[in-house]
Amino acid sequence: MRSWRSLALGLCGGVAALALAGMMLLTVADVALRAFFNWPIRGTLEVIELLLAITFFVALPAAFLRGENIVVDVIDRMMPRGVNVLRRLAEMLGVGIIVLMAWQGWKAAQDTLVFGDVTADIELPRIWYWIPVLVGLIGSGVTALVMAIRPGSDK
Repeated sequence: MRSWRSLALGLCGGVAALALAGMMLLTVADVALRAFFNWPIRGTLEVIELLLAITFFVALPAAFLRGENIVVDVIDRMMPRGVNVLRRLAEMLGVGIIVLMAWQGWKAAQDTLVFGDVTADIELPRIWYWIPVLVGLIGSGVTALVMAIRPGSDK
């Protein structure tokens, strides 16, 4: 049986890959139809923006689960024994920043919902843009916390 970690990685990666493929196919179709038949697809930019939000924010928890965050290892050579402590501190700082981002995103999403914001061209509800952002941030916060408190920090 697969672990929860591999299931989460597969789900995040699969959804992000589908959104990325959708962006590529929509862009190619729009460019081809515009070039050959002068018939652009209405709302392409708005749908691609939504798919971009899905691609980035749904893939974000997977980066934490894999430990593939950007790391600057300037201090590693100067203080090799302190690396694990610094790594844990950085992970906890990351959790705090993600929680702050999710909280602020939640507030902005509430405003979007209250005011009934929609996109200009095809009138997609703007709350649809906030759903993948909030799901990705909350998922990232949970996975970052799990990775920060896990035993055995040697990578």
